[in-house]
Amino acid sequence: MNARILALDTATEACSVALLDGERCEARYEEIGRGHAERILPMVREVLAAGDCELKDVDAIAVGRGPGAFTGVRIAISIAQGLAFGADKPVVLVSDLAAVAQRAVNEAGAGRVIAALDARMGEVYWGLYARGARGLVELMEQEHVSSPDRVALPADGSWQGAGSGWQLEELRNRSAGGTAAQALHPRLLPRAREIADLGRAAFERGESVPPHQALPVYLRDDVAVPLSQRSKK
Repeated sequence: MNARILALDTATEACSVALLDGERCEARYEEIGRGHAERILPMVREVLAAGDCELKDVDAIAVGRGPGAFTGVRIAISIAQGLAFGADKPVVLVSDLAAVAQRAVNEAGAGRVIAALDARMGEVYWGLYARGARGLVELMEQEHVSSPDRVALPADGSWQGAGSGWQLEELRNRSAGGTAAQALHPRLLPRAREIADLGRAAFERGESVPPHQALPVYLRDDVAVPLSQRSKK
């Protein structure tokens, strides 16, 4: 099976769309900070036109389901739901941390990756991923949100760090000594190109959902509570 996947993501300052059709991928990626809601649909139209494809021709819509910026994640999910409802297509939910880890595998040859995204309020979203079958990452254990000092670093140092969370000095300083990372890639953000690859594999495993079941994953459920009043994670 070689499913045709339309993928999109707005969970961070990056806004991206990709159309994966066989080995061919049409993609758009911009780091715009704001304005995702205005830019995402034109990007969808651009990649569909470049791929000589209509929405009705895709097999599924893959979307970055978080974790990430709350507004950004909601934008991506709502757009994916709207497109999927209109075209009667299933949705595949892909972790934005997995997308970051996949970029590190693709661009830096990483075998194991601690993907970390800045969660604000002195915390990071993070997860440990390993390169698996077909070169696609697999989550080890579970994803977390915590302060940088509670990120569990592998003991042997045979890993790389990726994602905006590694721009935080407290987390960078922990990658030192005997558990130092092989490399850090703090500028890598989630991208629809990797979400398309991961989404196609998930779709082929039967892991898609109907549009109304496409829900965001925030990891943090107490964002409105001041950090000083929240229990330490």
